[in-house]
Amino acid sequence: MSFLNAKNITFGYHDEETILKDLSLDIPSKKIISLIGPNGCGKSTLLKSLSRILSIRSGQIFLDGRSIAEMKTKDIAQKMAILSQTSENSIGLSVLELVSYGRFPYQKGMSSFSETDREKISWALEVTGLADFNDRIVDSLSGGQRQRVWIAMALAQDTELLVLDEPTTYLDLSHQLEVLQLLQKLNNVQEKTILMSIHDLNHASRFSDHMIGMKDGAIVASGTPEEVMTPENLKEIFEIDAIMAQCPFSHNPILLSYDLIK
Repeated sequence: MSFLNAKNITFGYHDEETILKDLSLDIPSKKIISLIGPNGCGKSTLLKSLSRILSIRSGQIFLDGRSIAEMKTKDIAQKMAILSQTSENSIGLSVLELVSYGRFPYQKGMSSFSETDREKISWALEVTGLADFNDRIVDSLSGGQRQRVWIAMALAQDTELLVLDEPTTYLDLSHQLEVLQLLQKLNNVQEKTILMSIHDLNHASRFSDHMIGMKDGAIVASGTPEEVMTPENLKEIFEIDAIMAQCPFSHNPILLSYDLIK
């Protein structure tokens, strides 16, 4: 079963070259889905198109069976939470204040938070390990902690689908794992569908149920890590000769080393 579908979508900025070309895909429900591909291949553009941040030229996108083009922005925000690469507009905000923003899609006019709102905010802080950080200023936290705050804000939206554009960018190794293990926990325990673009192929393979490989605005490979992380696919997507191994934690394939195609 899929919660988000795209059918023959095309996107380009103004009259410039087309970035997404007649692209179709299904995002399986209650899974972790990783989007991989070289820089400039259209990963971020695809995520922004799927979440209606960008308007496609043609094709259709369906969210929970409804055309996203016909949905109100607030209705979309109650079903899909989006974190971009540059979630840094938190100057001077406390952890509690930023996480509380996740309840804005449910507010009516100038009404204050309801008991349900406060429960969702408290739950989001608890599940991300931030219950004791309420009064801390977001900018004072470590990179991994700040990313957890943004994820908590998305969780407070109480959506089935989380869309994250490069959630581990600029984080060191331990904080990358911290964020990915949190996302895995949210998928396993809360059954959240998680769609993310990610550069690290081994992290993508280790933590994903489903992978989508892109190149030049098109989908080259889609399926399980075993189906996507093959030397043949990596050669086509990244133009490399890949040497593969098996991850000792997930038993999924990982990239051991590689060379440029000669």
